[in-house]
Amino acid sequence: MSPNSQESATFATSLAEARYHGAVDSLAAGDLPTAIAGFRASLAADAEYVDAAHGLMHALKDAGQLDEAVLVARSLIAAHPDDILAHTSLSILYQRMGNIPEAEAAGTRAKLLGWKSQLREQKDAESQA
Repeated sequence: MSPNSQESATFATSLAEARYHGAVDSLAAGDLPTAIAGFRASLAADAEYVDAAHGLMHALKDAGQLDEAVLVARSLIAAHPDDILAHTSLSILYQRMGNIPEAEAAGTRAKLLGWKSQLREQKDAESQA
């Protein structure tokens, strides 16, 4: 990576983080439109900022924009299929929508991913012992 590319990536990351933190503050204050806009701005600065996607899902859920929150969750899962929280969030969203079979499937997937993660950690700990 060239020095200019590194500077540009660092600037995008710091901009994404600044917008993310502003959005979190807005969410905490109950200002959902500003929080949603802030999380979107964070993702515009860094499309791979997973925390911003999670924040956007949460803010959309709180704003009652469940269909859009599901789209964000599905997009996040497509990009990060092992993201346990994304699957859990999707399950919660489906529950809120009354889609119980989909909610149970997403919840089961989250549990399976959690168990796989625990097994991996146990295996790593045993190999280092």
